[in-house]
Amino acid sequence: MMLPRSLRCLPLLLLLAALAACVSADRRAPVPPARVAVVAPRPPPKPAWQARRVVTDAIAVAGGRLHIVKPGETGIAIARAYGVEWRKVAAANGLNPPYTLEVGTRLLLPSVSQVAAMSVEDRARAFSLQIDDIITGGEPAAARSAVPKARARPAQQPPLRPAGVAPLPVLAGDAPRFAWPVEGRILSGFGAKPGGRFNDGVNLKASAGAPVRAAGDGVVAYAGDAIPGFGNLLLVKHAGGWVSAYGHNDALLVTRGARIARGDIIARAGATGSVTEAQLHFELRKGRTPVDPVKVIGGR
Repeated sequence: MMLPRSLRCLPLLLLLAALAACVSADRRAPVPPARVAVVAPRPPPKPAWQARRVVTDAIAVAGGRLHIVKPGETGIAIARAYGVEWRKVAAANGLNPPYTLEVGTRLLLPSVSQVAAMSVEDRARAFSLQIDDIITGGEPAAARSAVPKARARPAQQPPLRPAGVAPLPVLAGDAPRFAWPVEGRILSGFGAKPGGRFNDGVNLKASAGAPVRAAGDGVVAYAGDAIPGFGNLLLVKHAGGWVSAYGHNDALLVTRGARIARGDIIARAGATGSVTEAQLHFELRKGRTPVDPVKVIGGR
């Protein structure tokens, strides 16, 4: 039986159509594999200023040694150079708020034999930092307000000072009205903790990268990571002798000397330092004394 010509060609047409479909599919661009975001590690925060290296050229006197403070030196750097705990140096010299050293100040330090007789624990404390140390000993030495006439410079020429180490301005007025820096709940409250520990502030829950806002108007006194437990840390000085602290940040967005207003974004929350989940360690201090932020700002 003979099939019509149109039907006899049908298998050939179907084969050609199938081949064309295969060729068309082969010409399509291959689908690239799903991209995986790679997050580059953040570099450690750069110090806002570089304190001058201290030369141990103290003069031996009865009861110890006298070190003459030079431009750019800080109390912390001086104490470390001589292997002494800074707070003991401050106490021995009767330093009072705001603890700013002046160029030419004579600091009484322990003698070589006294330092040699210190315990291993005391020597270790000379090189461990706390927030209190930065508040009281982190300021570079300021030029004396009065210069002897014989050495006075021309009026049009300001006293020379190492670049980037100008003392912070004095903030006059009453304490600002503080606000919470993040919105998260309290993970760890103020006060004594098991094992003899003490929380000088509160730890607040925060999402990684969340904005950290200034609790009040002030000036940034410290931005860095010199205290390992707090990770990336900010200290802000406020009027009335108040200081606020912000620890465990992922990124610091301001540097020392920056003037900020309450609510300004100053950092991004993270989990740096001694914590494993994103949070903010927040402190309020009146001078050197920690105060419960809940009692100052109010409940969450």
